[in-house]
Amino acid sequence: MCLLPARPVLRPERLTSAAWTRPPEPPRAGRPRVWLARVEDLRDAVAPLAGTLLDSGERARAAALHRAADRDGYRVAHVCLRLLLGAYLGVEPSDVTFVRRPCPVCRGPHGRPDVPGVPLCFSVSRTEGLCLLAFADTAVGADIERLPGSDVVAALTDTLHPREAAELAACPPQGRPAAFARVWTRKEAYLKGLGTGLGRDLRSDHLGSSPRGPRRMPGWTVDDVAVGRGHAAAVAVAER
Repeated sequence: MCLLPARPVLRPERLTSAAWTRPPEPPRAGRPRVWLARVEDLRDAVAPLAGTLLDSGERARAAALHRAADRDGYRVAHVCLRLLLGAYLGVEPSDVTFVRRPCPVCRGPHGRPDVPGVPLCFSVSRTEGLCLLAFADTAVGADIERLPGSDVVAALTDTLHPREAAELAACPPQGRPAAFARVWTRKEAYLKGLGTGLGRDLRSDHLGSSPRGPRRMPGWTVDDVAVGRGHAAAVAVAER
């Protein structure tokens, strides 16, 4: 059997407080600009900014989180998002206005987040200790996850595409958490790019678990993102 060449893994840029002091280079046509933020590195830098940069809804959502680590992660993700969008668009970060596009499934107001009137799309994902931010000139979705426990893999495998479930069943038990995380992050990045999120049946799309990269999806480029041991991440960008 002839194997296809392995897909390249995207390497994100490390997000530091210096990233928003000068305008970052915009995403290249059809390619995402991907940033990785470590909450521990940025928690203290963003704390004094959250009260003035985040809007009332964002502040309320952060305050409603019960765990301090979750509140810190939310503030880092959303302050950094505003700072980078402000730098990209040449506006004050606090003036960035977010809307939700209509959901492609039900047309409700919970589709892909957007800044109206600008040719820049974005996606944010966070897991404990890490935040992934992706920007592109077309629709984009990003996801980052910690490797799950074997109980999570067993509980959720049957929710995936039948071929993905079969791939996981064929994996040695010790390799299933990493394989499942590859499937899940690829799938969630793709669904976030579509704007459906998990409202779309997870059995509908076969992105695969191969360490050589995701399967190609019509009209989209899906890539794995290198985020270090113990985690998996992916980004999906709509093709022009």
